[in-house]
Amino acid sequence: MVSRRFAQRGHASLTTELLKPGPYNAHRVTPRNRALAAVMAVAVLALLALSMHKRQAPDTTSLTEPLKEAPAVTLINSALSKVQDAMQGTANPPPSGLTPVSLTGEQLQQVKPLMGRAEARLIEIYQLIGNAQHREALKQAESLVRDHPNFQLAHLVHGDLLSQQARPVRRLGDVPDTQALAASAQLAALREESRRRLLALTERPPEGAVPAQFLTLAPQSRHAIAIDASRSRLYLFENLNSARGTPEPDRAPRLKLLGDFYISVGLSGIEKAVEGDKRTPLGVYYITSTLNPADLPDLYGVGALPINYPNALDLQRGKTGSGIWLHGTPSEQFVRAPQASDGCVVLSNPDLQRVLGTVQIRTTPVVIAPTLQWVQPDALAGDRAQFEAVLEAWRQTRSAGRLAELKAFYSSRFMNQGRDLAQWWPRVESELRTNGSRELQMKDLSVLRWRDQEDTMVVTFGEVAAGQSRGVTKRQYWVREQDRWTIFFEGTI
Repeated sequence: MVSRRFAQRGHASLTTELLKPGPYNAHRVTPRNRALAAVMAVAVLALLALSMHKRQAPDTTSLTEPLKEAPAVTLINSALSKVQDAMQGTANPPPSGLTPVSLTGEQLQQVKPLMGRAEARLIEIYQLIGNAQHREALKQAESLVRDHPNFQLAHLVHGDLLSQQARPVRRLGDVPDTQALAASAQLAALREESRRRLLALTERPPEGAVPAQFLTLAPQSRHAIAIDASRSRLYLFENLNSARGTPEPDRAPRLKLLGDFYISVGLSGIEKAVEGDKRTPLGVYYITSTLNPADLPDLYGVGALPINYPNALDLQRGKTGSGIWLHGTPSEQFVRAPQASDGCVVLSNPDLQRVLGTVQIRTTPVVIAPTLQWVQPDALAGDRAQFEAVLEAWRQTRSAGRLAELKAFYSSRFMNQGRDLAQWWPRVESELRTNGSRELQMKDLSVLRWRDQEDTMVVTFGEVAAGQSRGVTKRQYWVREQDRWTIFFEGTI
């Protein structure tokens, strides 16, 4: 799979000459510059309006003088109308636990450190435009384009500011219909990118909230990742339990949000099922390794983090495919369209570098969900206690070596490397007879829940015999069958 991926010409599906950044002359407005700016304008219609949220626009002024320091009324009205269109598309969303926010200056200052640096700089430019500080906005846009010459949205803002020097800018995306028709697919992708960026900035996780999948994280999992495919967003967390040395009985997840990044998923969307379907898988995964960018084609940017797709649940369901990574973008692009990969999760190279410099392999979980549900950690206490009671019963039964009782914890669906329960069980019997009854301890427990058509738990722990300092790390997959939790996979990491 990996060797074939190296030969592919594009996880990107909407890369055309029209969208490729070209050299910009900061002092000259050319037809090419205006066309590029106009085509890409729709990508930030909603974003530009965020800086004007709840601001009262003055009347009737248009931008008729070069860089006139006056409010861009028609520009603002156009942007606000696009915001309303975007919000109509999110009517009656599924309960996510996110909090709607008004992006005031104070709120933006709180959010910017979490976003990619280039995105934060872009929002600073929107604020300047909203405050009619066009000269400073142009200066900042020139700087952003110079630092990131492949950042299409930065070129958009730069182009808009340049266009004001030559003619009134009555609306964003003020382009002839013939040009719009010629780039309809690209415009549609950019509008969708705008909508998703808008959602990410106007609906925020409440303070202290965590995705509901994280029932508990071991101190060894120093960081965690959760991906919301509906918002094209990756959330990077620090596990505070590992930092503060929380005692073992306190298993409530305490996560600090470190980063909040725009991402792209599969060309055909999510719910990967078969090899080559160009979909991104959904589920609970772990980062398995890190790949040296020197060994990768330019397609993957500054590096890649493979995850363990297909996991035990995927295999149970007959899913196929491999080579699902978190990776960067080729040098000619800054970001991808929301759906543009062969199934991987794609970040901008600067954002991926932040992730690469933070996470550890094998211990960092990656949850990929259609829509994340955010809850306060205490809300998970009941479900966690109920499941851990079952897990404790399994531990006691295994410690006592009661084979008949122990077997009742395992599902008839059990499978490990092609061996069903009948083929795998003699190994358990042999191990228990050899070792006899001995107290087994479960250390560094992580429990992550995955709910779709079934209710499953991904459980990772260190199994250590009493009196010993070292043991093995095990991973189990449990499923709720007929109101009982049973194990359908168990293996050593």
